[in-house]
Amino acid sequence: MGKTDWQKAVEFHGHSCPGLAIGFKAVKAAQEKMGIAFSSDEEVVCVTENDACGVDAIQLLTGCSIGKGNLIYRGTGKMAFSFFNRKNGESLRVIIKPFKGEMDREERQEYILNSPVDEIFDFMKPTFRLPETARIFTSVVCESCGESAPEHKMRLQDGKKVCLDCFKEYSRGW
Repeated sequence: MGKTDWQKAVEFHGHSCPGLAIGFKAVKAAQEKMGIAFSSDEEVVCVTENDACGVDAIQLLTGCSIGKGNLIYRGTGKMAFSFFNRKNGESLRVIIKPFKGEMDREERQEYILNSPVDEIFDFMKPTFRLPETARIFTSVVCESCGESAPEHKMRLQDGKKVCLDCFKEYSRGW
């Protein structure tokens, strides 16, 4: 007997928790409402607005990853995930609804896993466009530390090309 998707997600993440259940259920909602499948390249894109446990379930079940360029972190801190299908242009933002009543950790996880997606999430169109496909940039060597970084992450400082670690931000307080 094969492992269920939930068991695979728990194994990948390292433990079961309500946060993992939210990401797991968000993927199930996107699969149900958009018909998305595992993304071997960049056919499916997920923009996650948080860096919490649920993102592990999204990576495992959708094939979206930062390294592949189809998992994008947008740090609003919200428990929201926007899914894009490059093949047909569909998109869906999945946002957790506030929980009603008191639940301990185990009760919350079971509630998330066993409730219909429309009970635990709100759905809307994302308010931002589909991100472009991943690009490959030329590496540039920092003239301060000697490490290389992609050209779009370099800065000019005192006439030298420097990486973000070596760059000294200048601000007058605004």
